[in-house]
Amino acid sequence: MTQQSVRRWTPKHVAKWLKEEGFCDYVDLLCNKHRLDGTSLLALSEYDLRSPPLELKVLGDIKRLMVSIRKLQKQNIDVLEELGLPFDGHSPSGAGGTLDWLCNGDPSRDCDSTDTAPVGEEYHQYTNGKYKQQMRRLDPEYWKTVLSSVYVVFVFGFTSFVMVIVHERVPDMRTYPPLPDIFLDSVPRIPWAFAMAEACGVILCNIWLLVLLLHKHRSILLRRLCSLMGTVFMLRCITMFVTSLSVPGQHLQCSGKIYGDMWAKLQRAVAIWSGFGMTLTGVHTCGDYMFSGHTVVLTMLNFFVTEYTPRSWNFIHTLSWVLNLFGIFFILAAHEHYSIDVFIAFYITTRLFLYYHTLANTRAYQQSRRARIWFPMFSFFECNVNGPVPNEYGWPFSRPAVMRRMIG
Repeated sequence: MTQQSVRRWTPKHVAKWLKEEGFCDYVDLLCNKHRLDGTSLLALSEYDLRSPPLELKVLGDIKRLMVSIRKLQKQNIDVLEELGLPFDGHSPSGAGGTLDWLCNGDPSRDCDSTDTAPVGEEYHQYTNGKYKQQMRRLDPEYWKTVLSSVYVVFVFGFTSFVMVIVHERVPDMRTYPPLPDIFLDSVPRIPWAFAMAEACGVILCNIWLLVLLLHKHRSILLRRLCSLMGTVFMLRCITMFVTSLSVPGQHLQCSGKIYGDMWAKLQRAVAIWSGFGMTLTGVHTCGDYMFSGHTVVLTMLNFFVTEYTPRSWNFIHTLSWVLNLFGIFFILAAHEHYSIDVFIAFYITTRLFLYYHTLANTRAYQQSRRARIWFPMFSFFECNVNGPVPNEYGWPFSRPAVMRRMIG
């Protein structure tokens, strides 16, 4: 077989080449089952070898086979160019499904895969004629952000209604005294601690609103916050509804309260919802112990502040963590929640945040049908966000005409 005849290779020629290169074990899979000829061999990429339907399992064989294929590609650059598969020294761009497809049908470009810079985007040109994308425009998709906002508002309203139902079922304190708890039994109650916990939450919320206002990709950030917050609180609705714990302290004058008809329940739910469930706004609830909603809000805001600010902003990150941890301590010191409530809330919130952003930043769900089935809302909201969201900031409003004339 001559190198110039690769384009005319049949599966038999490819089988012979594989045997010469020492890959006899894959002749049946590649040549007999999948009928790989010379053209398809040149277009083969490492992604093809790892992904269905080939799914090679031995890493060493994958790497060695790719080395041999790249040597063959290098020897047949003219053939690759005729096929529209330019050789970049690693693998032919666009070969074998290396393009990611967004949910709107548009392909996401690889940063080094274009020979001409697309119009309307900033690219840096290398000496070899390639272009590297300097800025990646992220579609804000405001309509999705509106949907996520509606989702979280609905969940908060539903949570308020469930809290009313739970209050009617709260166990009698005389029959069911507080459960044993190492922290609550060891630390005396601080009456003003819960107000301090909510004050920490208010400060964190203001920091987050400032970050959100100045962040260039505020629509994506708000969408992620709403979807995560709504999902955690929906889970909280389920947990506190199915299991009613006894009140954690004798200072809580909680007893089963019957609100009467459905209209009275809805009125109470609206009062809880409009007051954000905070004692600072005059809202007092009972029975919603598994798990702590205050801990969820504190932790979620902390993680969003630290994730979407530059790593060099050490003061903001330290302040955010201090507010988060002190807020949790004050919740426990006030004896408003059991320790397990706070622990579960912190664990669930952090895991869900990390899982969500790991999937979003690596785009692993694109190659996983299981991820799209188990996380349909995530796939819907994130399908057009191609990779990590950069921390870029800018003034959200255009400067008035008078200011523009003054500044020039």
